[in-house]
Amino acid sequence: MELYTLLRHFADSWMLLFLFLFFVGIVLWVFRPGSSKTYADTADIPFRNADKPAQAEETGK
Repeated sequence: MELYTLLRHFADSWMLLFLFLFFVGIVLWVFRPGSSKTYADTADIPFRNADKPAQAEETGK
């Protein structure tokens, strides 16, 4: 059996199954019960300094 044919059969069967299970695992990890607080905090990053600009660090000039 040629290497190409062997790799093609592997990609069509086992790799497809592996990637599907990986996708399902990622989806379950994202929607796990404790993750909503983490994602809400991350989503609020652009609005943390909405009232006033962030203080510039002293550059020594």
